[in-house]
Amino acid sequence: MKIIDRLKKPTPKFFRKIRNIGMAIVASGGAILAAPFEVPTVLFTIASYATVIGTVTTAISQAVVADEEEEQQNQKKT
Repeated sequence: MKIIDRLKKPTPKFFRKIRNIGMAIVASGGAILAAPFEVPTVLFTIASYATVIGTVTTAISQAVVADEEEEQQNQKKT
């Protein structure tokens, strides 16, 4: 399966939650990094690591696809 096909397929519910958490971490880290005032070095370092971690988490979570068989079983339950 090509990466483009993988990114177009639906993401399982659990990984959508993880993806959203990752995006929130990226947003908060980016906000701290873009602050218009001087930020302590420790906070700046933590924000930069948080941004990287959030970006990787979001990318990996988006690339996970639901198995078609599993998807059909979940649709039958709901």
